[in-house]
Amino acid sequence: MLGALDQGLISALVALGVFLTFRILNFADLTVDGSFSAGTAMAAILLFNGTSPVAATLIGALAGAAAGCVTGFLHTKAHIDPLLSSILVMLAMYSVNTRIMWLGKDGVQRATVPLLGKHTVFTWLAENYGRDSWVTVGVIAAGVLVMVVFVNWFLGTNFGLAVMATGDNPAMASSLGISTDFAKIVTLGVSNGLVGLSGAVWAQYVGTAAIGDGTGWILIGLASVILGNALLGTRYVALMTLGVVVGSVLYRVAIYFALKWNFLSNTDMKFITAALVVIALVLSASKHVRTLGSWLSPWRRKPDAPEPMAVAPNQFSPFATADAATQPGPVVAPEKGVAR
Repeated sequence: MLGALDQGLISALVALGVFLTFRILNFADLTVDGSFSAGTAMAAILLFNGTSPVAATLIGALAGAAAGCVTGFLHTKAHIDPLLSSILVMLAMYSVNTRIMWLGKDGVQRATVPLLGKHTVFTWLAENYGRDSWVTVGVIAAGVLVMVVFVNWFLGTNFGLAVMATGDNPAMASSLGISTDFAKIVTLGVSNGLVGLSGAVWAQYVGTAAIGDGTGWILIGLASVILGNALLGTRYVALMTLGVVVGSVLYRVAIYFALKWNFLSNTDMKFITAALVVIALVLSASKHVRTLGSWLSPWRRKPDAPEPMAVAPNQFSPFATADAATQPGPVVAPEKGVAR
C-alpha cells in the first residue's frame, strides 16, 4: 500500500504536466510518453556514470522540457497539427532515448540501465527508513507539493494568464497582443519538464531505466486529471491542481487493489489502465454523477444556486431576450433645456 502511495505521488508530476496542456492550453500533447522516457534515460545514464543524483534529476527534467519545446516549435513554426506534431516527437524520442542510454563509459549498447548499487535520491531514505515507509511517502509528498505551488504560481503570473487566454481563445489572445506561439512553446516545455522530472525520479525509485518505460503514461496522466477534477471540481485553479494529485494517488491505489484479485496479474496493467480511464470518462460525463459531486463537494457551486457575480440584464443589449426588451426601463428625468 505504501508503495502504491509512493508511485501515485511520483506519477502526480506527470498528471500536472498533462493538466497544463490538456486543461489549460487545450493542446492534445502526446509527447508525454517520449519525454517521460527521456527523463528516465537521462537520469539513469548520468547516475550510472557517477553524476550527482540531484544534478541527474534536474538534467532529466530538462531533457523532457526540450522534447516539449520541439513539439511546440513544430506546431507553431512549422504549422503542423498539434496531435501530429506530438506524435512525431514521441516517435523520434524513442531513437533519441536509445542513443542516450548508449552513453555509458563502458561503451556498451544497452536497452536498460540498472542502478543497483548507485547512489540515488532515495538511497538515504532506504538505508534509514526502508524503501517503502511513511517517511518516504512524506518526503515525496513534500516534493510534489512544491511542484503544485510552482504550477499555481506559474498560472497566477501575467504570463500564466496569457497562457490560459491562449488555451481558451487563441484568436482573442492574439488580438490582445499576446504571443500565442511563445506561450505554447513555453507551456509545452514546462509541462514536459514536469513529466521528465517524474521520469527521473521514477527511474531512481524502481532502480532501473528501460527504453519502453514511457509507454502508456499519457493515459495515466489523463485518468488522474479526470478523476481529480471530478472530485474537487474546476471552480478554482488551486483545487484543480490539488485534485490532479489526489486523482493520481487514487488511480494507483485502485490499481493496487485490482492486482490483488486472483484472476489479474502484472501483465494486465495496460488493460486495467484502459478500463480505469474508460470508467473515469463515463462517470465524468454522467449528469447524475456531476450533480451528486456538486452537492457533496463544498467547493463546487450547487446546481440551483445563483451565480455569485450575477448582474441585472441590459434591456438595450442586442442579446437581450424578447421579454426583457418589452419590460419598461427606468424612468430618466430629461436634461434641462431639452424639449420633451
